Amino acid sequence: MASDKPTLPITRVLMNLMYSFPKLVLTNLLFGVPLAAFFAIFYMISLIPGLPPAVVMLIRLITIIPAFPFYAGVVQVTAHLVRGERDFRVAADFFAAVKENFARFLVHGTVLFAAVIFSYLSIVFYAAMLPKSPIMFMPMIISILVAVFMLFMFFYLPSMTVTFDMPMKSIYKNSFLMSFGELKKNIIALLGLLFLFVISSTFLFACMGNPTAIMIVTAVLVIAIIPSVASFIINSAVYERMYNMVIDNSEAITDIDQKIAETEKKREPKKLDTDSIKNEFNEKLKSFEIDENADGDEYLFFEGRMLKRSVLLKMKQEVIESELK
Repeated sequence: MASDKPTLPITRVLMNLMYSFPKLVLTNLLFGVPLAAFFAIFYMISLIPGLPPAVVMLIRLITIIPAFPFYAGVVQVTAHLVRGERDFRVAADFFAAVKENFARFLVHGTVLFAAVIFSYLSIVFYAAMLPKSPIMFMPMIISILVAVFMLFMFFYLPSMTVTFDMPMKSIYKNSFLMSFGELKKNIIALLGLLFLFVISSTFLFACMGNPTAIMIVTAVLVIAIIPSVASFIINSAVYERMYNMVIDNSEAITDIDQKIAETEKKREPKKLDTDSIKNEFNEKLKSFEIDENADGDEYLFFEGRMLKRSVLLKMKQEVIESELK
């Protein structure tokens, strides 16, 4: 159709980013505070004398695990913004997402930590072996590709987790499939992140090598801007397609707000229709044959229970009388 919009019109994304920037900064600050706190803790631990450089790096990277649950709030807010929503409370939605998804994002953070360590060690190992054995070029390339596709998985894992009430197995399975199946979207998101990296690097180069200035600028970028803008870029590229795939709908999403509401409604426990159950029970009771003239008060089997004849007669009489009123 001529009226259909491109999947990712750059002008629309940039305009949305501009209008959303104040909310993104607030979101990033909400995320940046716990991130800075956890990093400070592990940074101090890493200063223990005598630790090898590799262990120091490992300790500091552990920050990913406890900080990642707060990234759920970032993803939730950026998902709202990508859908074009404006009338929502940033802080309330942020902390609601953190609370609801804390355990799952703790798992995601652990997986991300392991993926980062595995990728780094693999690439460094094969790169170091390359001068001695050129054949190591192939496993190094494979390690890089594995790292890239694990990154692509994390384009989907957070958004899928905050949007859908799905088993973890399904979330990881769908994210794995989309890391390969949605290569075009993933590359677009990756290019967007590279552009963000270039812009951020420009500010660092402007520090002219001053260590103090570089440290301050890096802290400001991480605490106030980069994580939320990165999440916004990723969701702008992949969110609609991810949503469309998960709900198994081959048509383009025309009203994502309504479908999100339907998804939230499905999460609520179904309420029993007590009136229909009561009416069905009464009908069965009225049609249940009871010998009123029989001697004794033996037990009769009715609807899975053993009840005395006198009790059943009384119940049946009450139903009939209530219908006559």
